[in-house]
Amino acid sequence: MPSNSEAARREILELIPQVAVYFRRHPAPGMPDGLRIVFESHSLTRRHGAVVTQLGLDSPLTVSELAARLGVSLPNASDLVSDLCRAGLADRAPDPANRRRTLVHLNPEHRAVVTEFLEMRAGPLLRAMDALTPQQREGFLAGLRAWAAEIADRE
Repeated sequence: MPSNSEAARREILELIPQVAVYFRRHPAPGMPDGLRIVFESHSLTRRHGAVVTQLGLDSPLTVSELAARLGVSLPNASDLVSDLCRAGLADRAPDPANRRRTLVHLNPEHRAVVTEFLEMRAGPLLRAMDALTPQQREGFLAGLRAWAAEIADRE
């Protein structure tokens, strides 16, 4: 009979692909029509979606901050931002605190639909978290933070 640790390890190995499949779907399930049309008409990809997600959570950000968050090079992040600006999803502006830096922000016209999309994408996880006790939620979040840190350390 496997130990608890072995059983937990096996369950993790079974669950991770299920979670990965959810996030790999393209187009993303339930993407609002307005956002999907912009993505399709400008040939935007999931990588662009990752930038939009970051801007939807924290905006404005520098291109350097986006590159670090996404684990891509500065030129790649800059190209992704340029594509989003051409599509009208993002805008660049000088940082008023430091004119040498450029800030990227979500175009206000698209903020509501991006927020709707982010909440929809996170819906299954948020509903699952609601079913947990506060102690279980904190344990889950601690594990998720540790996993994210482990992944970041390997990049």
